[in-house]
Amino acid sequence: MIMQGRLIKLKHSRRAFTLLEILIVIGMVSALTALIVPAMSSAREQANTIVCRSNLNQIMLANRYYAEANGGRYVPGAADFRRNLNRWHGGRARKGVAFDSSNGPLADYLGDSQGIRTCPSFPAEQIAEESGGFETGNGGYGYNNAYIGVIGGEQAGGAFGIKTDRSGVVVDWVAQPVSTIMFADTAFASNSLIEYSFAEPRFHPKYPAYRADPSLHFRHAKTANIGWVDGHVDSQRLVFSASSGYYPLDPASVDIGWSGQADDNSLFDLK
Repeated sequence: MIMQGRLIKLKHSRRAFTLLEILIVIGMVSALTALIVPAMSSAREQANTIVCRSNLNQIMLANRYYAEANGGRYVPGAADFRRNLNRWHGGRARKGVAFDSSNGPLADYLGDSQGIRTCPSFPAEQIAEESGGFETGNGGYGYNNAYIGVIGGEQAGGAFGIKTDRSGVVVDWVAQPVSTIMFADTAFASNSLIEYSFAEPRFHPKYPAYRADPSLHFRHAKTANIGWVDGHVDSQRLVFSASSGYYPLDPASVDIGWSGQADDNSLFDLK
């Protein structure tokens, strides 16, 4: 009986939390959440960046293997461009359907999947649904087609022109492999954000007085992963953006622009 009395007494001695104490606990939980959530988001993006770099490494290796099997010439970016059936990342039987990456020129060099692996920070399925599937299959990556994916050069009168788009350049023609872009994170600002398979230079090679619309996509916390011709991959920060005004969406608003301090094509050109 005595023990039961003590138990009863103990039960009655328990004190409920006051409103102030509850508010303090809620505040502490909120503060911890505010610290943990950004840290988790940052860690997730760092992991995505690592996967993305690995993807770019594999694509660049595939292009090297392609060159070894094709007379030392890199893959064309868009062979027979006017037919609009071929891209470096895939092919299709007719216009208006998606490119099939398993049918692309790099497929035999990409391992068992035979496809371009998608950047984990690139919402490819959502973008394809919104844009109707334009350039589907490139994984959110673009090729330096203006200089590496075609064979071009000065023509009569000194103007730059494309001699053929059925071949990429010879490997040895790239004078500065360590500082020349081969592949990069890309997208394009049109009516909305769309997939785009080319990494565009700052100025049109054929019309050097006219600025191109950018396509480097700085989607990894304001940085873009870039694969250079020598084989290394790094992250570059967005330093400049511009718009021709032809498309409704401002490229800067969706983190599209260029890296590099020089306002020229030096990161793309073969010189």
